[in-house]
Amino acid sequence: MREGIECDLIDAVTKQMSCAQIVERVKMEGYDIIVCDTSTPSIENDISIIEAIKNAAPGVKIILVGTHVSSLPEETLRMSSSIDIVVRGEYDFVVSEIVKCNGDYSEVNGITFRNKNGDIVSTPFRPLLTDIDGLPSLVEVYQQFLDIHDYYFAAADYPMVMLVTGRGCYGKCFFCLYPQTMFGRKYRYMSAKRVVEEMTATKQTFPDVKEIVFEDDTFTADVKRMREICQMLIAKPIDLKWTCNTRVQLDLETMKLMKMAGCRLLVAGFESGNQDLLDRMNKGITLDQSRIFAKNAKKAGLLVHGCFMFGFPGETEEMMERTVHFAIELDPDSAQFYPLFVYPGTEAYQWARAEQVLQNAKFSKWIDERGQHRSLINLGNGITPEYLTLFCERAYSRYHLRPRYVIKKIKQLCMDPREGMRSLRSAYNYFIRK
Repeated sequence: MREGIECDLIDAVTKQMSCAQIVERVKMEGYDIIVCDTSTPSIENDISIIEAIKNAAPGVKIILVGTHVSSLPEETLRMSSSIDIVVRGEYDFVVSEIVKCNGDYSEVNGITFRNKNGDIVSTPFRPLLTDIDGLPSLVEVYQQFLDIHDYYFAAADYPMVMLVTGRGCYGKCFFCLYPQTMFGRKYRYMSAKRVVEEMTATKQTFPDVKEIVFEDDTFTADVKRMREICQMLIAKPIDLKWTCNTRVQLDLETMKLMKMAGCRLLVAGFESGNQDLLDRMNKGITLDQSRIFAKNAKKAGLLVHGCFMFGFPGETEEMMERTVHFAIELDPDSAQFYPLFVYPGTEAYQWARAEQVLQNAKFSKWIDERGQHRSLINLGNGITPEYLTLFCERAYSRYHLRPRYVIKKIKQLCMDPREGMRSLRSAYNYFIRK
């Protein structure tokens, strides 16, 4: 609306809308342009829905955005004639330019499309945004189009609101998707003042929200900004807990400030208990840094959600076991164990294709019948996709059902019932609904 263009937002996945319902909505509203945010596992299903929309409303323009199409723009266009335009990278202002260009797409940078001759054409790459403060408020988007109660994150209290205050990450992890395909490896972010304004607006707009989750790849990357945010929140408390992603290099003093400012939990990618694997994936951390981080978080009174992965180049069963033991040693409040997923556009995908360890390149096979990610890495020597999936499930149970952890959670339930109930809800969703 800020650009003078009337718009709508539909989260068809959350609302569990069928293809027929989506098509009916398009016909009823009479949209001129539809922008579809896609992903690698969903691309084939997305295209089938797009084709159904085109059949029902031939005049509508279809624009695809997201990580998958940014990585494979020409290949995506060849998948269906129903796709009119692919936007490569950030698309915040591209769509409005497409609307205003009167069909002369060659003047819009950062897109791939078919010209009048049917040839696929790509315009020059578009520079990344620098004025993140100038972006619209996500809180206003939630208020106008979405219901926060539709969204759930196991590590956070419910209901929660997820905010993004920056783009990009200075890390060079070879598997990480968005920095390599959309946002780059430089952290561009909102000012501390703008971040606090978004938090304040969240509390005022949604009084029942329990927590804010900052989904920046590395919210704490700029320590000066992080401390400035904390000082502002300490000076004028909002009475709202928050969680954020971080790297393990975060120092103790900053952690203490974050705790005073309302931070409840840190999400950290430990990834592996093997230093050589960390080096091969370009993680840029050491095992000792992870150990210090875990100890400092406990000193600061912050909970930690630890992320661990399996299936890296050269990984063996012994190395996988070492990672589970490392997770137990670090003893975060909760942990997740996932197989390595290699997405187009990442160095991990290039490795998997070059070494021929990607078992199935058909994108629809990247998820199972429940809509969950399916492991596709076959390292050989018995480490098949099925083995990786089973190992991750067992690792999750071994970690969370060990006596010491259960006793810790019982104590937590007694001392902090709200935190304990959150853990029970997470356990229910994993073990019962699984």
